[in-house]
Parts: sequence; structure tokens; C-alpha cells
Amino acid sequence: MDDLPVFIGADSEAVQRQFADPAYLQIMQETHDQYTFPHVDFPDWVLDRCNLRGDEHILDIGAGTGRYYTSLRARFPTIAYTALDNAQSMLISHPAEQRIAGAATSLPFPSGSFDVVMANHMLYHLPDIYLALSEMRRVLKPGGIVVAATNSASSMPQFVELMRRGILLMSKPGTSMTPLLPPHISFSLENGAQQMAQHFFAVVRHDLPGTLVFPDPVPALRYLETWRPLREPLLPLGVKWDDIMLVIRDQITRIIKHFGELSVEKLSGVLIATNDGGFIRDYRIRMNGGTKS
Repeated sequence: MDDLPVFIGADSEAVQRQFADPAYLQIMQETHDQYTFPHVDFPDWVLDRCNLRGDEHILDIGAGTGRYYTSLRARFPTIAYTALDNAQSMLISHPAEQRIAGAATSLPFPSGSFDVVMANHMLYHLPDIYLALSEMRRVLKPGGIVVAATNSASSMPQFVELMRRGILLMSKPGTSMTPLLPPHISFSLENGAQQMAQHFFAVVRHDLPGTLVFPDPVPALRYLETWRPLREPLLPLGVKWDDIMLVIRDQITRIIKHFGELSVEKLSGVLIATNDGGFIRDYRIRMNGGTKS
């Protein structure tokens, strides 16, 4: 999944409610798949940057319903793969045989168990990202890589502005917008590299810009509705979510009538980290005088 904004201040129970229902995840994925221009299969794009051989043992943290597993199996039918998710409701729909319920901050595996650890679009949900990254490093084999897809902190500014206008119009004069805007992602393309660099020798960032193009208000509103579990608890006193959505519907309808479409810019990407493998392997060998130690 790409370009899901998660806001500091949204309580962990709200995050759990959002992802306890696979329908929310499906709506977000379908929206990006159907309305992104130019169209790119995001899991395939991420895997293209990992340079996998096919003989790795992969741990997929926050595996959800198996979006990356499907792409991996299409490339490597016999790939060794383990899915881990904190939400049992997600794992039920996951097609992999190896499915384990567990937390990213306390991985139930021995040290040095995996060649690749994936944590895609999930680190910004965690209360302790530092501990999760420490655990990923612990279970990683020498020469392994950690793959963390995430979003830019400035992704989807048009959606954010529509939400801001709706809240402002439905709030009493003088109401502070500070708890709601601007959005802040605790693990983004901008700050994620620095966080990963505390645990790994090298981190590389790959960006994928795109645009959501909506010719009709319905799919845009359907997507914004998936923000409800995270946004609604933060609304100013007396402001109702349904009232805000009515205001936003009117704004989107007017935009589409004027321009023929609503365009929402987005920026997602992937951070790949390693100590001595992947893209940094040859460099480390040269630094060690030509040996692989």
C-alpha cells in the first residue's frame, strides 16, 4: 500500500481499528491501483530495487493480506517467505503458508534468521520505531537488507488542503488547527533514512512520484473515508465528520466541474538499508582490502 498518511496524535487504538478491517486496506490499495497516473505496480517497483536472487529467506513484517507475497511468488515460485502481522484479521486472508502473529518490536525469531526483512508502509504505525529497527537488524543475516517502503511527508497536499478547509468551515472562529494540520509522518522518506542510519552502515532512498486522477468525486470521497478512524478523534469539539465530508464533497464536485478532474500529487518510495550487503557489498569488500569479511 502506498501513500497512506498517518498522523502523530492519532491514538494507537484508532490505528488498530483502521487496520482491523481489511476493507479499509482494500479501498486504499484499489484507489492507488485504479487512479494513479502513470500506473506503476508499486510492490513490483519496490522489488525491482532489491536485486533479489530468489534464494533468500524473506521476513515480511506488517504483511497484511499478502500484497508483496503475490509479487514475490510471481518472480520466484519457491521463495522462502514468512509473513508476520500484529492483526490476526489480516493474516487470515494471507495466502502464504508461513503466517505468524507478532509484534515488530519483539520479533519471535532467532538472531540472523533472514536475508531480507521487509517493513513496508508500516513503521509509521509503531510507537517505538527505534526498537523495531533494532529487532530487524538482530534477525538479519550478514549481507542482508532491510526494505522499508513509505511516503513523503508532503504527499497528497490537495487532500490535506481539502480536509483543512472542511474543518475550518465547520469550526468556530479561533479554533486551533494545530492538532490536525500539517500532517507529520513519524517514518517518512525525509526522516526515515536518518532513523535507519542509526542501525545500518548504509541507506539508499528511491522515490516514485505520481498523481491520483479522479474524474468523479465518489472514489476520492471513498478514499478519504478511510482516514476516519485516525482523523475523527482529533476533530475540534462540536465538529462532525459527516458534516466535513459534505463540505469536501461539494469542493471536489466544483473542482471536477471546472477542471474535468481532481488531481492529487503523491510521493512514495522505498528506503533500503544494509551493513555489508546489497548495494554496498562491493564497497565494503574494497574497504576491507578485497576480502568479504
